[in-house]
Amino acid sequence: MADGELGKSSMLKPIKETSIKVRRKFDQTFKREAVQNWLASGKSAPVIAKELGLLPSRLYVWRKRFAPADPGGRGAAGAKPGSVADLQDQLETAQREIRHLREQRDILKKTLGILSEPSPNAMNGSTP
Repeated sequence: MADGELGKSSMLKPIKETSIKVRRKFDQTFKREAVQNWLASGKSAPVIAKELGLLPSRLYVWRKRFAPADPGGRGAAGAKPGSVADLQDQLETAQREIRHLREQRDILKKTLGILSEPSPNAMNGSTP
């Protein structure tokens, strides 16, 4: 009887491991910054999505929700007033961007100053 049981167990198929995908959650700030970076970079949605480890469709959905309104007013027609938390997130994002832009400006100023200085080996137009 032991041989019969052995035959049965060898006919069973191995259990396949199922891959369980963990749903990642992103906060409002990440979503806004992802959309802003995408729109400011000039790169395509699939390129940015791959860099961030997202599906391009996520970027499109987030753009509808977080992109700045068109100057013509199309985007603001159905917009609801933001909650205090949303407004706080927008303020923090804007302040981060301002800090970043100021750092870039300062670096460019320093670079311009360095490049504008005459090199010590320069002859200043005089001939020896």
